[in-house]
Amino acid sequence: MLLGKMTTMVHQLLQTQIQPGQVFIDGTVGNGYDTLFLAQCIGPQGKVFGFDIQKKALIEAELRLKKEGAMGQAIFIHDCHSKLDQYVKEPIDGAMFNLGYLPKGDPRMITTPQTTLVALEKCISLLKPGGVITIVSYYGHKGGEEEKNAVDEYVKKLDERTITVGCLSFNNRKQNPPILYIIEKKKNRKRSNKE
Repeated sequence: MLLGKMTTMVHQLLQTQIQPGQVFIDGTVGNGYDTLFLAQCIGPQGKVFGFDIQKKALIEAELRLKKEGAMGQAIFIHDCHSKLDQYVKEPIDGAMFNLGYLPKGDPRMITTPQTTLVALEKCISLLKPGGVITIVSYYGHKGGEEEKNAVDEYVKKLDERTITVGCLSFNNRKQNPPILYIIEKKKNRKRSNKE
């Protein structure tokens, strides 16, 4: 099925983009499924920095990656994604964010526009040309609509000369279906004599 679960679609989309040895950020580790996906795609020579403010989430994710033999390329950080520049000092090939709250976790522990927009700004500044950031916005909870609107406004204002932004949503699904934003930093283009 082409239009199934949003996270599955994101993985299918990124699978064609990710190369072994690359560096990625998982800005919202949650249960670790995206971290595992990234770790498997980048291989042992790559690096994935995983951020979460909930220790429980990081413990679950670490167990998941150990079970799959992918822990060697993962660096888990128990801190807010808005502070990612304190830990990531190198250019990145991409980042993933799932906004909302930890599935089956406390729905009061949510991502917020205040930290998410800072994290996105920092990711974009670290992003290599050709790099991609995906943001899945789940907003059917208290505070979710505010964050979705803030992200939507933010990405609309990104400079189209250097950044391309796409959006995918389910138009006929009820009850606040997730929205996917894709941010791609344009590759540096050499100018020809004809330009």
